[in-house]
Amino acid sequence: MRVALFLTCVNDTLYPDTGRAVLKLLTRLGVDVDFPMDQTCCGQAHYNTGYRHQAEPLARHFSDVFGEYEAIVTPSGSCGAMVRELYPRMGERARAEGRGDTLAKTLAPVVPKTYELTEFLVDVLGVTDVGAYYPHTVTYHPTCHGLRSLGLGDRPRRLLQAVKGLELRELPGADECCGFGGTFAVKNPDVSAAMGTDKVRSAESTGAEVLCAADNSCLMHIGGTMARLSTAMRPVHIAEILASTEEEPSA
Repeated sequence: MRVALFLTCVNDTLYPDTGRAVLKLLTRLGVDVDFPMDQTCCGQAHYNTGYRHQAEPLARHFSDVFGEYEAIVTPSGSCGAMVRELYPRMGERARAEGRGDTLAKTLAPVVPKTYELTEFLVDVLGVTDVGAYYPHTVTYHPTCHGLRSLGLGDRPRRLLQAVKGLELRELPGADECCGFGGTFAVKNPDVSAAMGTDKVRSAESTGAEVLCAADNSCLMHIGGTMARLSTAMRPVHIAEILASTEEEPSA
């Protein structure tokens, strides 16, 4: 299987350790992973802000870069949802606007083979115990795109429950948004900050050391709130937990 890592803009710019963790994890599981150097933004930020037409060249480029791979794996529920849920809508809208079906045909090949990391592990590789070791108490926040758009369900939890040394604690109000929402946090800062505070207070009530999620954009928002509230908890991407072993432990 030829697998490509789609790292995403946020991870490439701010959280490169997440990409390294994905590579380490998949390699340990026997997967041959490529990192196409021509990858760029998937167009999510443009599309969600209302610039649909400006997102189309980025979507075409994504298809050109990743189209030949058998699977595309990303450590981002939101970017995975952009490809899986919104690329088909872009093609349909172009057709409805009388611009033909070229865009839909261009994007169609990458849609079904794009996977968020935990989906790929559980559904494609068929594993939940990835040989990880992480001796910490952890609570899991299911991000909105992973929960509602991709329908990740209990996949992340099953993976975390199989990690040696990890104690998983239930997060009250787990299905409530953290308040990030991309440009929502910019346009509605007071509401966003209040939602973030609610999420952090819920996480604190578990007594866990770590709040884990499958999307660093949400963890960035939550982590910023944690810093302002001076909480002792740490935000950690699930890939970094799953990549941790007794021989090479993550912090």
